[in-house]
Amino acid sequence: MANPKKARVGMVKYVNMAPIYEVWKRTTQEEGWELVEAPPAALNRMLARGEIDMGFVSAYEYCARPENYRVLADLSISANGPVGSVFLFSRLPVRELSGRKVLLTSQSETSVCLVKIILEEFFQLRPEYSSGEIFDGDNIAHTAILAIGDEALRLVGDERFPHCLDLGEIWKQHTGLPFVFSLCAVREEFCASDPQLVGRIHREILRCRDAGKAELFSICELVAPRIPMSPQKCYDYLTAIEYDLADKKIQGVTKFFQYLIDRGVVGKQVLPLKILPLSEEISG
Repeated sequence: MANPKKARVGMVKYVNMAPIYEVWKRTTQEEGWELVEAPPAALNRMLARGEIDMGFVSAYEYCARPENYRVLADLSISANGPVGSVFLFSRLPVRELSGRKVLLTSQSETSVCLVKIILEEFFQLRPEYSSGEIFDGDNIAHTAILAIGDEALRLVGDERFPHCLDLGEIWKQHTGLPFVFSLCAVREEFCASDPQLVGRIHREILRCRDAGKAELFSICELVAPRIPMSPQKCYDYLTAIEYDLADKKIQGVTKFFQYLIDRGVVGKQVLPLKILPLSEEISG
């Protein structure tokens, strides 16, 4: 009997990933397919180093090394307006943050780039940035804090931060487009080595996504205690998260990448986005 074809697939164990992650963990039984769980920044590094073959990574990771990756069609973690888990929490009104200390999460380069675009391009502010873990030492004492994912959910309603900016909502207000926080990327060399396997995994992720959406409330009952939050609040939150990569999402991520090009953060080669259709046969 032939050895099973191996693949290492990265996912974040955040609540926003639960509709895909929880279904995969429970129902995907393919021998040789390894689910690798890690925080967003760690998955970015692992994909860049070839320690995983494909997975959900920050949009910034793709644009930092576009020559290394392709994007799987119709998959993202995105929001067409408020996202509910990517916030700038502030002790002062946001327009008073010039010259103030803003702590940026070390968990997501995409959200870091987005908050700088919002503060500097949309609001014409110049804060003093630092980076670190949100709950380490005195970091929580900063004037404002960028937090994402489960950490952001835990800070919602914290009286120390009466001003709260949802980055997905502000992006939508200023651009009219959805924001794509995460893409499902696959390494080019893995595509070339086994296109059929890539296609099978792509279909399986899509199956998990659709199954997760169909049983969303039961998934919320399972994962809400991690925050903790009520299943209903979890459901309300997850209904605002979107997992497709439709044309408007492609326009949104293209707009974001163009900002990064114009700001000198990445090179022009990041565009156009290299999207791998589900039916494509990849040649080496």
